[in-house]
Amino acid sequence: MTDRTFKILTYNIHKGFSVANRRFTLFGIRDALEEIDPDVIFLQELQGEHHKKSRHVESWPLKPQGEFLAENRWPFSLYAKNAVYKKGHHGNGILCKYPIISWHNQNLSRAKFASRSYLHAKILLPSKISLNLVCVHLGLFEAEREMQLAQIAQTIEQTIPDNEPLIMAGDFNDWRKRALDHMKIDLGLEEAFLHYEGQHARTFPVWRPTLQVDRIYYRGVKLQEALTFSNKRWRKLSDHLPIGAIFRCP
Repeated sequence: MTDRTFKILTYNIHKGFSVANRRFTLFGIRDALEEIDPDVIFLQELQGEHHKKSRHVESWPLKPQGEFLAENRWPFSLYAKNAVYKKGHHGNGILCKYPIISWHNQNLSRAKFASRSYLHAKILLPSKISLNLVCVHLGLFEAEREMQLAQIAQTIEQTIPDNEPLIMAGDFNDWRKRALDHMKIDLGLEEAFLHYEGQHARTFPVWRPTLQVDRIYYRGVKLQEALTFSNKRWRKLSDHLPIGAIFRCP
């Protein structure tokens, strides 16, 4: 990557467990992410704390999952606690190689146990260009998602100037493909895979990806490549596949 070129990846890590919680896979997830070596990682279902699992899972790390994943390669990281329950909490996170100038988290769910949120961070690239990053995880029900998308569009219109570059990525749970109206019409965002391949990436369920629920939206940067990661290694780590992209700042 050059000073103006950077690689991003978005991944729902299922709290560090494989499909149906059969195996604890966080160490494998870290190895796989380090091998891809993106500059920015958007994470969903990132476990911040779980009292029961920390006692019963033999290899459970002493650090929160975001810090554990970031410690070897990404010096700047964020974790936004959204879903809170008796045994712990989880939410969204951003791992980054570049300094985080500011950040804000907005809960998009009325339910305490649901990790539906909007995590906005502004980072400083080596080229001295500031880049807005938004990590999202939306609800399972269409009416809920519609409300959340409208809320996101309003927040971005009010807080991120049109002339600032923006990348929004995450698990949109949008198998009915309704998000594009808000993203493209309201905010002027393109979707990486739709632009690069003519269709959204299929990422869920991991054993037979058919649903196009994970997305990468952008504006103010140039898409160079959309990246898929579909080999058997990834299919053993979570219930989603990750997707990525390479961008260039103007």
